[in-house]
Amino acid sequence: MELATYWKISHRTLERWRWLGKGPIFMKLGGRILYSIQEVEAFEQAQRRQSTSGKE
Repeated sequence: MELATYWKISHRTLERWRWLGKGPIFMKLGGRILYSIQEVEAFEQAQRRQSTSGKE
């Protein structure tokens, strides 16, 4: 499954995150960008927040 589709975001957003060093850790194999399920889940867990106040 495409990660952008799963998260309902643009593939350009993922591309920008890779360029900025944000987002889940990825692999580049033969010109293809791949994300392991474990890395995606770890990234999702790291994004959990209690509020939107900006304080951690």
